[in-house]
Amino acid sequence: MAQAVPPGEPAPRRGRRPARGDAVVDRAFTLLGAFDPTRRTLSLAELTRLTGMPRSTTLRLAKKLVGTGALERGDDGRYAIGLRLLEIASLAPRGHGLRALAMPFMEDLFHITRQHVLLAVRDGDEALLVERLSVHNADPVLYRVGGRMPLHSTGVGLVLLAGAPPAEQERILEGLSAQPAGPQAPDVTELRRILADVRRGGFATVTLSTPWPRTSVAAPLLGPGGVVCGALSVVLPSGTVDHRTMTPAVRTCARAISRELRSGPCEDNPDHKRR
Repeated sequence: MAQAVPPGEPAPRRGRRPARGDAVVDRAFTLLGAFDPTRRTLSLAELTRLTGMPRSTTLRLAKKLVGTGALERGDDGRYAIGLRLLEIASLAPRGHGLRALAMPFMEDLFHITRQHVLLAVRDGDEALLVERLSVHNADPVLYRVGGRMPLHSTGVGLVLLAGAPPAEQERILEGLSAQPAGPQAPDVTELRRILADVRRGGFATVTLSTPWPRTSVAAPLLGPGGVVCGALSVVLPSGTVDHRTMTPAVRTCARAISRELRSGPCEDNPDHKRR
């Protein structure tokens, strides 16, 4: 005989199956996560294959998401991310709040350097790009707004990692050291030295050779209490411009944004706690 549940108390879950509401949310995000920069539109068959969900479930969920505006369905029957998601995402204080504050300064830096100007925040173990300004004839970059970049091998990533709380930084470094050995595996000992240099100097410089030679000069954005709220960088072709001439401009712009950030809570840093 089933045990009675006291009034007002939630019914106990049986087994390991998640609650119905949780499962629906998980499936919805799984479906939305099937889209990426190389798959901006997907057919029902492609969504079914990529998500691993039954076709009937995929169709039912896709119809609901179209109804809410989270997805859009074209005349050809293919699905795409809907504008409703952009509308909701624009309300997020992390990323968009920093972007609105930093944009006037980024535009000044862009006009001075005529190179790619990036603005990023840390999201877990990655850097998330929240804005990019690019001159039309600049060399292409793989970074897109909303895209993610590694912390250990990009200018903004090193700045964000150097400014992370010690416990978080150590966890991320331990994860990197656990990666299989290989030519792409980071040298964690060298990385610790680089992070110390970034903290002392207040900027990071990274030169990469693929997919084309480029150098990134980055500086931290500091909020109340010196908390690193984000990172600003200029990305330029290696060998065509002396990157050292870019460092003062990037640092000056970062300090100007930091002055604005210190006037309020650092909402863009996940490690900042409101008091």
